[in-house]
Amino acid sequence: MSEVVAIIGNGKLAQTVGELLSEYVTVARLNGFDNGIPESVRLVLALSDEWRPREYEQIESEMRRIGLPWLRGCLIHDEGVVGPLVQPGKPGCSQCAELRSNTAGRDREQNLEIQMSLLLHGTVPPMSSVSWFGIEQTSCLIAAEVWRMLHGKPVQTVHAVYFVNLRSLESALHPFVPDSACPYCGNRPLDSEENAKIVLQPSPKLDAEAYRIRSLDGKVDKLKKEYVNERTGLFNRISIDLQSPYANAFVNLPAPGGDEPTAGRSHSYAHSVLTAMLEGLERYCGIYPRGKITTVHDSYRRLSDRALHPGETGLYSAEQYAHEDFPLRPFDPDRPLNWVWGYSMMQERPILVPEQLAYYSSGTGDAFVIEGSNGCALGSSLEEAILYGVMEVVERDAFLMAWYARHAIPKLDPYSSGDAELQLMIERLQAVSGYDVHLFNATTENRIPSIWAIAKNRTTKGAHLFCAGGAHLDPVRAAKSAILETAGNIVYASEELARNEETHRAMLTDPDLVTRMEDHVLLYGNPEAEERLSFLLDRNDPPRSFTEEFGSKVFNADLTDDLKDVLNRFRTLQLDVIVIDQTAPEIRGNGLYCVKILIPGMLPMSFGHRMVRLSGLKRAPTELNPFPHPFP
Repeated sequence: MSEVVAIIGNGKLAQTVGELLSEYVTVARLNGFDNGIPESVRLVLALSDEWRPREYEQIESEMRRIGLPWLRGCLIHDEGVVGPLVQPGKPGCSQCAELRSNTAGRDREQNLEIQMSLLLHGTVPPMSSVSWFGIEQTSCLIAAEVWRMLHGKPVQTVHAVYFVNLRSLESALHPFVPDSACPYCGNRPLDSEENAKIVLQPSPKLDAEAYRIRSLDGKVDKLKKEYVNERTGLFNRISIDLQSPYANAFVNLPAPGGDEPTAGRSHSYAHSVLTAMLEGLERYCGIYPRGKITTVHDSYRRLSDRALHPGETGLYSAEQYAHEDFPLRPFDPDRPLNWVWGYSMMQERPILVPEQLAYYSSGTGDAFVIEGSNGCALGSSLEEAILYGVMEVVERDAFLMAWYARHAIPKLDPYSSGDAELQLMIERLQAVSGYDVHLFNATTENRIPSIWAIAKNRTTKGAHLFCAGGAHLDPVRAAKSAILETAGNIVYASEELARNEETHRAMLTDPDLVTRMEDHVLLYGNPEAEERLSFLLDRNDPPRSFTEEFGSKVFNADLTDDLKDVLNRFRTLQLDVIVIDQTAPEIRGNGLYCVKILIPGMLPMSFGHRMVRLSGLKRAPTELNPFPHPFP
C-alpha cells in the first residue's frame, strides 16, 4: 500500500505537484479541514499559486493540533517558495520562516504593489509573465522533498526555505534559525524565581594569563553558516572596512524597527567578523526576553519586598520629565509594570527587575527610562558573560565619572607597558591616519583598570578628536580595546563631518542637537571642541607608568576565581551586582550565554544630551560638566 500525501489548495502548482507525486504515492486532494484529514495521511502539502500569509497561520495551528508534518509551496511575485517542512512538536515553523524572510530579505514593506494586494485581497499573486518552466521547477523541488521525507532521507527544508527565480529558474536554499518567541513553535519556559538562581561553577581558562575559557576563532565559518544569510538570516550582511587603520568588520542585524549594524575591531578581518557576529548575537538577546516568558506584571509598591527600585539605577530629574516634549513618564510606584527575575550576587537571592531596565527600552508606552546595551555581555559560560558584563558597566561608569566631574585623571605612558603590540598599535595609528594617542587612568574605587583613550588628529584633514574607554582586569587589554574603539570611527566621522559640516558645527553652541549616539562622536570631530578636554590634554605633569598605576598582575587559573574577586570588591563597597540571564535558545546551542548586569549606584551611559540620567545616584558629581560627553 502506497503512502498517502494530502494536498490542500488548487491551481497550477498543486496540479503539477499532484501529477509528479501520483507516480509513487497516493494523493488525497482536500479543500480544507472541514471534513477532517484521513488517518492514513503521512504528510500535508499546502500549495497555492499565490502567497497567502493568513492562510498559512491557520494551517500552522491546525497541523499542530492534529500532529501532522506539512510543507508549504507557493508563488509570490517573481519567486517560488518551498518550505519549510514543519514537524509537529519541533521548532522551526512557517511563521518563523516568514519572520526571518520578511525581516532579512527584500523589503516587502517598501513594495507598494505587494502591500496593496495584501490589504485588498489578503494574497499576493505571481507576476503575469511567470512561465510554466518556473512552476515546473518549483513543483520538482516540492516533489523531491516529499520523496526524501517518505524514504527517511535528509530533508533539505527542515529549518530552511527554497526560493526559486521563476524567470531564470535559479534555485537557492536559505536556512533560518527558529524564533524562540514564536507563538506557534516556540517553547520558552516561564520566567520564575527558581530559574533565576545562580550558583557559580568552575570555568578553567585556556591558560592562566587568558580571560576566556575557550577560543571561538575556529568557529567563524560555523557561526556564519548558521546565522548569516541575505534572505533568512539573523544577520543578512557582512561588510569589511578596508580604510580603517585596523581590521574592522560589520554585520547587519535586521530588525522590524530598523537595521542594527554591529562592529568587530581587531588586527585580523576573520577575528573582527567573529567579534561583530558575537556583538550582534548579544544585541539580539538584549532586545526583549527570548529565553523566557515574562510572568510578573504589578506595581513596585506591591512588590517592594523582592524588587529593585528603579531609582537605584538612575532616573531623569523632575525637570527633565516635566519638559513638554520629553518622551518619558516619571516612575510611578503604583503603576503596574512588567518585571523579570534577576539574581542579586550580594544578597544571594533572586530579585525582580523592571523589564525595561533588563532589556532594551525604546521610550514608548509607559516607559520611564531608555535603556540600551549597557552591561550586556556574551560569554562561553555564564561566569564569563557575567565578568565581561561587569567590566562594561565599570568602563562606562569610570568614563562618565571622570567626564562629569572633569577629574584630572593620571596620564599614562603607553610605552611603559612593555607590550609590543600596544606600542605597534599606537605607531600604526600615527603613521596610517595621523592620530596621536593619549591614555589616561580613569580607574575608580572598584580598582578594575579603566582606560580613557583620546586619539588626536595631527593634521587638518578629517575629524579632530575621538574618545573611548576600556575596562579589563588587565590594564593593557583595556588600553588596546579603547584604542581600537577610537580608531573604528575615524573614517565614518571624517566623511560625515565633510558632508554636513554646518549641521555638526551647530552642536557646539546648541547641545540639545546632540540626540543620537553618533552625534557625541561627531561633535568632538570639530577642532573647536578640543578645549572641552583641556582638563586632560593641557596638563604638564609627567605621565605615569603602568606599573606605578596598576602594580603587578595576578593571575588565576580559573576565570570564576577572577569573577569572585571582582564580586568581593563590589561587596566591600556595598554595591550590588544584579545578573539578568538574557540567553536565548538561538545561541545556547553554540554554548554561548548572554547576560545583562546592573550595578545600582553606578553611572549608566546615556546618549542624547537631554537624556543624561543621574537622578538618585549618590556617586554622581554635584556640579556636572555642562557639555555632551564624547563617548561613542
